[in-house]
Amino acid sequence: MQATLILASASPRRRALLGQIGLQATVCPAQIDESVLPDETPAAYVARLAQEKAAAVARRSPGRVVLAADTAIAFAGQILGKPASPEQAVTMLTALSGKSHDVLTGAAIVYDHQCHWKVVSTRVRMRQLSGSQIRAYVATGEPLDKAGAYGIQGLGAVLIAGIEGSYSNVVGLPLAETADLLQQAGIDVLGQH
Repeated sequence: MQATLILASASPRRRALLGQIGLQATVCPAQIDESVLPDETPAAYVARLAQEKAAAVARRSPGRVVLAADTAIAFAGQILGKPASPEQAVTMLTALSGKSHDVLTGAAIVYDHQCHWKVVSTRVRMRQLSGSQIRAYVATGEPLDKAGAYGIQGLGAVLIAGIEGSYSNVVGLPLAETADLLQQAGIDVLGQH
């Protein structure tokens, strides 16, 4: 069953996380509109995008198990996506400095015309950062393709004071919950080892 898994994401972090639990997946990114709907909560947003991505790829791949995910940062009632520029990354990190925020990931699988999904939330507390620390981190380029302008699995780890919840969720794919979803499609992560 493992060979039939499709990852509806171009994220190298998600692919690496699947590899960490012994799963190989064919990468087939979904091309959907990722705009936030009016009055959409962060949890509803990531759940909707994960389901839409999985469904879009499943329509092109009948008989396969499709896994999709979407991650967003929720801070002060706003959804923080990937910064569009280094300046926007500095603005995001300045706002997050010394405060807590939530990382939400929607994960969805589609198989046999069924869709199952979950939203996982992890609370992240960022250290108090100086302006020079923020600018030095942004200058590395690491924050520019990451929601919330940091990567906990890279140099951005030094920005984080602590987390409550799933570490892999902050990286981009909550592994325990993803394994539960895959189990429903007949892919038993622990049974393969």
